[in-house]
Parts: sequence; C-alpha cells; structure tokens
Amino acid sequence: MKLAIFSAMKMFSKILAGQLYDPHLRQLVPNQLITVCRSTGLITHVETFTATTTTVFDDETIDLRHLTLCPGFVDAHVHFFLHSYAETSWIDQLTKESLAERTIRATVHANRTLMAGYTSVRDLGTEGAEDADIGLRKSLSGPNPLIAGPRYFTANRAIVSTGSYGPKGAVRVNKEGLDDVVGAEAADGPMECIRVVRRQIGAGADCIKIYADYPVRSRLLDVSPRIAGKSIRTFNYDELKILINTVHQYNLKIAAHAKTVPVMQDLLELGIDSIEHGSELHTSVEIINKLASPLCRTVWVPTLAAYYSIAQRTGDSSVWDTVKKSFQAVLAAGLGNVAIACGGDTGVFNHGENALEMDLMVQLGAPWEWVLRWATLGGWECIGGVLESEPDGGDNAVPFGWVKEGWAADLVGLEGNLATDFSATIRRVQFVMKRGRVYKLRGKQVPLS
Repeated sequence: MKLAIFSAMKMFSKILAGQLYDPHLRQLVPNQLITVCRSTGLITHVETFTATTTTVFDDETIDLRHLTLCPGFVDAHVHFFLHSYAETSWIDQLTKESLAERTIRATVHANRTLMAGYTSVRDLGTEGAEDADIGLRKSLSGPNPLIAGPRYFTANRAIVSTGSYGPKGAVRVNKEGLDDVVGAEAADGPMECIRVVRRQIGAGADCIKIYADYPVRSRLLDVSPRIAGKSIRTFNYDELKILINTVHQYNLKIAAHAKTVPVMQDLLELGIDSIEHGSELHTSVEIINKLASPLCRTVWVPTLAAYYSIAQRTGDSSVWDTVKKSFQAVLAAGLGNVAIACGGDTGVFNHGENALEMDLMVQLGAPWEWVLRWATLGGWECIGGVLESEPDGGDNAVPFGWVKEGWAADLVGLEGNLATDFSATIRRVQFVMKRGRVYKLRGKQVPLS
C-alpha cells in the first residue's frame, strides 16, 4: 500500500477488512469490502470480498485484512475543556487557567481522542469556558478541518439552578461563581428555564445538558460532611417539564446529570433523552424496569470510568462500589433491554484513555459484543438517533456508528483479538478514518495537509 491513498485525485476509496464488527448483529463479519466517497465522507457500498470478486484494486486500496475494523468509537460524555483531576483540581482549572489555555488544551484533547479511535463525542458542558465549544466545533469540522479531532456535539454551558453549582467563593458566599467564572448557567422558574434553553440553542448548542440533582448544600462541608456530599433535587417538577419540553420543541435532545431515584423517576416520566451517571439505580427495581420497558427511549450513560478514576486517585472506593452495583443490576435486567451508551465523563481522567469505559464494562460482566455496540451504534442512538442523512450534509447531520451504506465513513482498525484480549485490543488502534479521511495509519498519525 502506497501513500497515494492520501491523494485527492480519486473520489472513492476502497478498504479491505479481514473482520468487520457489525453492531446490529453484534458479531464480526469476515472479508468485507467497504467503498467510501471522499467528497461526501459517506460509505457508498459494503460487500463480501471473495477470491472471485471482480472489483479492480489499485494503489489507493487500503488493505486492512490484518486488522479488525469497527465503526468509529463514540464517547457520549466528555469535557474537552477539562483535564484530569489528578493533575489539577476542577476549581483550580476554572479559576486559575485562562480561557486561552483551556481552549488550547481542548485542541490537544480532541487530537488525543481521535487517535484513540473515537470519531464522535458529545461534550456535556464547557465548565466555565463559556462558549469556546462552538468555535472548537467549527475548527474540527468539514473535509479540511483546522485541527484533527472527532465529530463534536456540544451542550454549551449546561444548566443548573441558582446556588447549586460551583465554583463557590469563601468570602462572598451569596455570589454565583468565583472571579466572574461560573461552571454552568443558572435558571430558576419556568420562564427563565425557557429563556436559557432558547439562548443556548440560538448560540449553537447541539443538545442541552441539565443538572437535575447535585450536592447543593456543599457549604456545610465543615460542619456536616454527610449532608454536604448528598445529591438533592435542583429543579422542581414543573421546571424539569418545561426544560425538557422546550428542548424537544426544537427537535433537540436533552441530557440530565442525575443520581437519585426520585429525580430519575420524574425524568423518565417526562421523557428525558439520556440519564448521565445514575449511580443509585441499584436501589430501585422500579426505575430499572422503566428503563428496560420497550416504550422507554431514555439512554443510560453510566460513566463508570470517572468513578473508577476518582476511587484510584483518592483511595476511597465507596462510591465506585455503589456504581458497580448499579451497572450489574442493569445487566441483570437483561442484555439489550436498557439502552446504554459509552461515556466516561472523560476529562475527569485523561483524554485519549476513553477506552477505559469499555474496559470496565467488560470487567464488570458485560459481553464484549454488547459493549462494542454501546460504544458505536449506541452512541449514535444517544447523540443523534434521527435518520436525516443527506449527501454532504455536514459533519453532525449524518448517521454514524455503523458501517452501512449512506452512513458516515468513520472507521477504526484494531490489532489483536477482541474475544480473548479485549482490554488490550481496543487500545491498539492502528487505523482511524473520519469522514472518509485517513487520520491514522500503521499506528501513526497522518498530518493534516
């Protein structure tokens, strides 16, 4: 194979796959030939390749028969404007790192994420970096992006209730934020909730993220640590209803940070699109049964990797033990009954290590075939999910997560055996294609030209 594959002279590329993971069948399909249109970035044809196949191959055919090909991985919960808390605390990142520094870091994070095989992500809040995600999305998009990175779906600033979120100062205790930095946008009452949703959608958000519960009484830490650390409701029922309904009027999706059972109960009743975390799910068979109902369209994003990483950093495994119970309780409800997407809350730990979420799922008993489905097609169902594909319709206007005609030409090539060495194989990313363009070949990044 020659480097001529990067030439723009021909409109189509052909890719030979020794094994191709099909998330719909949840199995590896041998000897597949994939044809990609470079101008649209879409897959035009997928067929079985045999010794008698008459298709003509040339120097621009990409031979990946030695690898296992998958649809590009999807991380449904990242924060590109944060970096590992093991390096710098959340509050110090927001109050001691400039917007310019945080944006530069975000470009590095985007590149590391793509090189790890993640071709699509959903960023659920800039965490004090204002509207920098909108400009970053533009820089990552199109056939000739300014920087290398995944398809980037943004939730802009996230929405909280007054007084519930940080950063919080020690002197002016009644002021929102610290040094004019707020971690999310506050809204109270139905009318203000409508206004904030509309403002963020008008600013360019792909989706909306709310904090439906949170440790609101965190200032009690010095006198009552148990109460200070307890998540409680942030929005009342009417506020949740208007937030969700307003987002749906715009045909967008809304994600909710939620851990407590009463709040998750309300969110499911009101038709929330995804529940992030859900760490107390194991305490309610009723909630798990609702998630498992054929009528439920809510996707669960368990963010195992964030909890695991925090436990490793602090030495306190109590919350991680709780999260493990919730994940295993959902597995016990029957594979495929609950819609799941992989999202690690990446940013709490290092970008580029996104595969930790998949690894932990397998360690906790999920079959690798299902985990790969949750990390590919499950990501599409969580982030996109409405088939409105059109040729050259833009990076965020086409379906992804499945190697299928008319879907995004987003591919990752893995070295190893998924069945016998899943943990190592998902990290041995030798090939990455996004939007029909090769970004990694033979394990090395291909520079943007």
